[in-house]
Amino acid sequence: MVIRIGGLASGMDIDSLVEQLMTAERVPLDKLNQKKTYTEWQRDDYREMNTLLLSLDTLLSDGLQKQSTFIKKTINSSNSDALSVKNITSTNDFSGSIEIEKLATAAAIKSDGPTNISDSTATLRDLGIDDTKLTISAIDANGAMSSKDIEITDTDTLDSVISKINQQSGVTAFYDANSKQISFTAKNTGDVGGATVPEITLSSSGPNGSGTLLTELNVAANNLATDGTATQGTNAKFTYNGITTERSSNTFRINGVELTLKQVTESGKPVTFSSTADVDSIYDSVKSFVDKYNEIIEKISDKMSETKYRDYAPLTSAQKEEMSEDEIEKWETKAKSGTLKNDQILSSVLTKMRSSLGSIVNTGGAFKRLSDIGISTTNNYLEGGKLEIDEDKLKEAITADPNSVYKLFQNSSAKTSSENGLAQMVRANLKTAMDDIKTKAGSSSSVNNTFTLGKLLNQYSSRITDFEDRLKNIEDRYWSRFTAMETAINNANSQSAYLTSMMSS
Repeated sequence: MVIRIGGLASGMDIDSLVEQLMTAERVPLDKLNQKKTYTEWQRDDYREMNTLLLSLDTLLSDGLQKQSTFIKKTINSSNSDALSVKNITSTNDFSGSIEIEKLATAAAIKSDGPTNISDSTATLRDLGIDDTKLTISAIDANGAMSSKDIEITDTDTLDSVISKINQQSGVTAFYDANSKQISFTAKNTGDVGGATVPEITLSSSGPNGSGTLLTELNVAANNLATDGTATQGTNAKFTYNGITTERSSNTFRINGVELTLKQVTESGKPVTFSSTADVDSIYDSVKSFVDKYNEIIEKISDKMSETKYRDYAPLTSAQKEEMSEDEIEKWETKAKSGTLKNDQILSSVLTKMRSSLGSIVNTGGAFKRLSDIGISTTNNYLEGGKLEIDEDKLKEAITADPNSVYKLFQNSSAKTSSENGLAQMVRANLKTAMDDIKTKAGSSSSVNNTFTLGKLLNQYSSRITDFEDRLKNIEDRYWSRFTAMETAINNANSQSAYLTSMMSS
């Protein structure tokens, strides 16, 4: 342990002297810390740019690259109370007429009077019912029969079995505690095969063969009974564009259009319907892309053109102590400026996106370039290639052929890149840039040794630690020398006092 004597013998302010000497010694350390801080700022700015690029990539994947964006339709119907029409996958406008003769209905079975179960919360075992399985077959969404086994345990009650039926099978069961009756209704409508083929069948079994549950519930084994306890399912019957046909459900698709029958129509008075492109909605989707693209062009261009103030290095802790908050903020605003000035990754992605959006796309559709649909680059070169929209021309293109507008953005080809849509090309540009930025600056979850700036930060941290250890040794050496000086002066003073004492005696 070094004993530090603070000028008791010499009268010098050793603390201040050592502090001044160490201030000079710390200059290289301060520069290392400043470099580390600047690298952290640069890393964070790169990540901010990556987030910006990702926002455009997400907008493209969720918007212009989805065909559903461009097949939105405005549908006109002569009787929306009787028929609902919804476009699902049709890329072309459509029209038709439909006369509804009969709606599809669901098969059902109900108990023939009150059940023998008076308490739906008592376990079936306590009620003397030892069934272990209930098998339910019911019409499915495709109009065929589908079977499901419902397991019955020792703790099951009628209520819990009904819950299992409703969750696991193709029927909905309902027990009315007031009338003590139960019903089973098929979840899907339709007729499986005429009057002799049921849409619901019920059976139960116990440890000794046939079960007793259905008997206790007082229900038939299927929905073919004619005693008023059963209802057969029926198909919807209608005439579509002159052709009479049937469907097992009231909701079905024809040529990518979903039709829902809601009411029987008067004979000879069909419902007519037609569609047109939802121009405003499609326009808004394209405009959202243009707005986001322009926003990114502006922010990246601004970041790349920031002035780099070389005289404004990151502040040290000592410097901050001598400045006000306002002074610190103004200084750091200039110190942080220019971290990505003329950056090659950002410059490259801007150039590539501009080139991609100016490309000709051989889609086979009506439009081959952005200018064909009213989108062009602004005349002001200082704006860095921002896009502008001729609203009338774009809406005309959407009205005329929305599917060709979709192909312009999303056409895909394995043969040649010239047949790939603009959105695909831009997303490829974005991916390259985002990968390059991640390689250089990582992401918020990255470990430093996995990206370039992170490795540099690790090097700075290691050098800072080594330099701090070195400074500690240097400070100890200064104090050792001053202590030796103080000790020597003290010894000299003692000898002088002794000699003076001897001479005066």
